[in-house]
Amino acid sequence: MRFGAYVIDYIIIYCAQAFIVVPILGIVGINFASQAATSGGDLSEGDIITMITTLVAAASAVALLVTILQLLYFSLMESSKYQGTVGKMALGLIVTDTNGAKLDFVKALIRNLGKIISWFILCIGFIMAGFTEKKQALHDMIASTLVVKKP
Repeated sequence: MRFGAYVIDYIIIYCAQAFIVVPILGIVGINFASQAATSGGDLSEGDIITMITTLVAAASAVALLVTILQLLYFSLMESSKYQGTVGKMALGLIVTDTNGAKLDFVKALIRNLGKIISWFILCIGFIMAGFTEKKQALHDMIASTLVVKKP
């Protein structure tokens, strides 16, 4: 059920991110096209290096912005009165601390920063949820949280 909630959330997140990524890529593409047109298609080595540097900078800025937006989405939703994201709400799940209380923003943020560790260890931290007694993923253990059925 957690995976299904995750899929629903990422559909929402990726649709929202399109409003950020597409304009940035459009601006970078227009800039590249104008440079190529101005030079008659014969770009110098310096122009090519500048274009690549611009592309890397734009991609890095987009990646950082997207990461911050995802952290905010998950942390704000999980610390709200709903105690879960749209995906979790759709499937009747909530996020609590180990005592069953609502998370504050800091605890929700720690939980979601812990997901980064799971990504870096080949998603093993997420898979752990299927094999632990309380169905906790690594980020749940780090933040002392649980994902449970809504009462």
